[in-house]
This record gives sequence, C-alpha cells and structure tokens, in this order.
Amino acid sequence: MFLRLVADSFTRRPRRKILSMAALAMGMAVATAALSVSLDVGDRLAQEFRSLGANLLVTPQADSLPLEIGGVDYRPANAGAYLPEADLGKLKTIFWRFNIMAFAPILETTTKVANPASIPATSSAIPTREVRVIGTWVEHSVAVPDGTTYVTGIDKTNPWWSVEGRWFKDNSDECVIGTKLAKRLSLSNGSQLMVSDAAGDVVEASPKHLTVVGLLETGGDEDDAVVVPLAFAQKLANKPGQYRRLYVSALTKPEDAFARKDPKSMTPAEFDKWYCTPYISSIALQISEELKGTDVRVIRRVAEGEGNVLRRVRTLLWLVTFAALLAAALAVGASAAASVIERRTEIGLMKALGANSALVGVLLAAEQLLLAFVGGGIGYAVGILLARALGERIFGFTPEPKLFVLLVILALAALITLVGSAYPLRRASRYDPAPILRGE
Repeated sequence: MFLRLVADSFTRRPRRKILSMAALAMGMAVATAALSVSLDVGDRLAQEFRSLGANLLVTPQADSLPLEIGGVDYRPANAGAYLPEADLGKLKTIFWRFNIMAFAPILETTTKVANPASIPATSSAIPTREVRVIGTWVEHSVAVPDGTTYVTGIDKTNPWWSVEGRWFKDNSDECVIGTKLAKRLSLSNGSQLMVSDAAGDVVEASPKHLTVVGLLETGGDEDDAVVVPLAFAQKLANKPGQYRRLYVSALTKPEDAFARKDPKSMTPAEFDKWYCTPYISSIALQISEELKGTDVRVIRRVAEGEGNVLRRVRTLLWLVTFAALLAAALAVGASAAASVIERRTEIGLMKALGANSALVGVLLAAEQLLLAFVGGGIGYAVGILLARALGERIFGFTPEPKLFVLLVILALAALITLVGSAYPLRRASRYDPAPILRGE
C-alpha cells in the first residue's frame, strides 16, 4: 500500500515533477562531468606536463659541496666528479619505477671543429672553431637489473628541443648541430663536420668525422653547440663509461603540506606514507638511494608549476560543481514547498484518517527520493556525454564511465533532494488536519 501511494503520487502533477527532475538532472550532470574529468585529469595533465621537460636533476654529490669565497662560486664549470653510466639501469628498480618516464645522461666537453667544405684547396691551414660538445642518449636501450631493457633518451626528457632532420643514432658517427653554430660554419643536413682530437689537430679519419643529420633549435645555449652520442663525447673527454649530470622526467603527485615536511622529523608511520606516495621529494630520495654518491635536486620551476596548474584546475571544477549542486538544492526546495502547499488538503485528509506526522513525512520523503534517483540517473547519463565533450575539447582525453561515479551521483542526488526539501517536508508533517478540512 505504501509503495502504491508513492507511485501514484509520483505520476500526478507531472509538470512540477518534470521541472524538479530537470533541475536535479542539470546539477547532477555538472557534478558527473566534473567528477569524471577530475578523476582522470591528474594523470592526463601529468603526462602533458612531461612536455615541460625533466623535473629532477642528478649530479655527483661532490659537486654539491660549496666552494664559495665572498659569495663567488669558484668551482670550474667543467670540473668535478663523474658518475658511472652502468648504474643507470637501477633507476627502474626504485619503488616508483613505473613513474620514471624517461632519463638522459649528459657529458659536456669542448673541442675544435671545422667544415671540410670551407677549407681552400690551395691552403694547408685548416680554420677551426672551438665549440661546446654535448654527449647524450637518443633512443638508447638501458639494461635493467631484472633482465629487461628500457628505451630512453634526450628527446623524451627535453621534448621541446626541435630538430630539423632527425636525431643521430647512438654509437654512430652522426651529430646534431645547433642552428646558430650551423649558420656560422655554413653547415646543413648531410654536411660533414671535422672534429679535433685532444691535441687540437683536426683529424679527418673516422670516428672523428661526423655527419650532420639534424639542426637543433632550443632557444638556449644548445643552439651554439654540437650534440653527439654519449659514447663519442666520452672518447673526446677521455671519460669512458661516465657522465656529469642526469635529467629525469617523473610522474608525480602535486606537493601538499604533508609533502613539504622534513622526512627526518616524521614518525615511522608518516615516513612510510610519504615514501609510498609519488611526491617529487620521495622519488628524489629513492633515486639517491639507488644511485650512490649522487645529489638529486628537484627542478622546482617545473615541479611547482605542475602542482599549481593541477590544483587550480581541480579547484575550478569543484567550485562549478558546488554552484550547480546549490542551484539544484534550491530548485528542488522551491518545488517541494509549492507541492506541499498544493497538497495541503490531501495531507490533512491522511492525518484525519489516522496517519501520524512520521508516516506523512516518510511518505513525502520517499516521493522525493524516487524523484532524486530518476533525476540523478538522467543527470549521470547527460554528465557522461558532457564529460566526454569537455575532456576531448579542453584536456585532450575521453573519460571512461565508472560505476563508482554513478553510485556517488545517486547518493549526492538523494542528499541534495532531502536537504533541499527538508523544511517543506517538516512543515507538511506538522499540519493540523482540522483547520485544513474546514477550509481555513
């Protein structure tokens, strides 16, 4: 009988019910879209932020020791300790190894180069120019201690480096040359570049005769340098199997107040929580534990930029959701108040026939909950379409429907409906039937 009364009441006054469901569905659609996008936007934006480049810099621990007099750093730019290339596979063994997206070692040196095409046939003198040489990896396979291999390189850690042509192949006699240097030396793709040996005499024989396969433009000092395979730079610098610094690109969680705490002051439980969360600082610690004798520094400009943007996007989504839910609650409350006023006679008759205030309140609340579930279901369906449109147009991805989101939306719809109609329902349950039936 109770369910029959609820169903019968729900089918009467369809226009008011439709208006209430429409308001509720709109609010739930916005909430569904915001929740669906917010659940996936973190990973998606983190992937997009990797286009900003590496967010961790690994250097020899000895380089972090200060050598300053009167505020001036007297450490030579090209001097210092070196790190073993053979240990780099250990990066893929840390706790957050799957968050390590790419890494690239760097070894810099200087040498003299010349363009063979510019050497006069009648001249025995070879004009040379001293240039900066950067050795690194491109599409390099790294052996991981577990027996697997991992392919990484500078094109993944520094994706903004634009190359006209192609990158060199590792362990080849090829190079990529900065656009400014290429212009000064009159070099282009396919040109030959003669590289000097340690004594400074140009050697034309391989392997110090490089083929230019790409012109590099970064907007930085690299535009005036030659980028070569790491193995070639190691030969030039006489540092076999070593590098000077390492760029690491890692997926991280934006830092909050807890992440900024000093790990040394944490309790064991707090440290475990911090260590097992992909904060940039915890990943840095894990890298330093695997690569002995290193100093791992966070590139704050990149890491903080990621966190700020992600935090602001999520805040905006939640503000829009709150506004939509508030509007839905007000609309449902107004509709419930009008419905209670229209049904004063019906409510008075029920109470005159023996229904107590609690039963009347439960009956009206059940009607509102049925309205909430129908409106919430419609809102979820519309919200999924809205989330797909927002994801594709703004963030470049398509959120997938989740059962968890549906359950949350139905619960939110019920909560918003009960909160919005609480006062009208309370007022209806306290009606005195006598004055109503007398027409007062």
